[in-house]
Amino acid sequence: MYSANSRRHERRFDTNRPELYEEVKLFRNAREREKYDNMADLFALIQTLQCLEKAYIKDAVTAKEYTEACSKLLAQISAAFNLVKSSSYPDIPSFMKEYYLDCPAALQRIEEGKPITVQDNQGNISKSIADVISLYITLCDKLQMDMRAKDELYTDLKCLADVLDRMSSIPPDFEGKKKVYFWVSELDKLSAADTLDEEQVRQMVFDLESSREAFVRTLN
Repeated sequence: MYSANSRRHERRFDTNRPELYEEVKLFRNAREREKYDNMADLFALIQTLQCLEKAYIKDAVTAKEYTEACSKLLAQISAAFNLVKSSSYPDIPSFMKEYYLDCPAALQRIEEGKPITVQDNQGNISKSIADVISLYITLCDKLQMDMRAKDELYTDLKCLADVLDRMSSIPPDFEGKKKVYFWVSELDKLSAADTLDEEQVRQMVFDLESSREAFVRTLN
């Protein structure tokens, strides 16, 4: 004799209910299938943009590589969203919220509509100029206070290089930019705890001060 538990277990696999064995599909026709494909494409593109933003923050890609890839992704996301847009998803944030897509860096980039390396001269030039001057002064002050380890200098130096790179008003052959890039590449060779020697510190201060003076001259 079967126990009560065995009979209950048997009922779970009732062969008289074939609907229980049918495959569950998200779509019932070609139009619905295309809808889900488009949504999957948009979801994947937003995730890819999030990964790209994180890679740039970690300095895993160059500014040029980042700018090209980000511009392409933003265009693709815009095109993909046009195929998904509806009353349920009037904008990209609502789509992301619906599907628990936690990609804050990607969302910020989408809302700004351009790579972080590209800025408008009209709205951001004043801030960029102030940032450049401030970073030049901060770096020189650090060096003069005997702060010469890579982890004490690299973040500000890389930020300075990025801001200079974003400013389209600066000539491509601007000598000051080349000097900043040179020191970024030099620090790239060091580990976090490595320090610059006296000669390197003296040369870096000289290069930064002359670069700042040249930058100010370009504004005139």
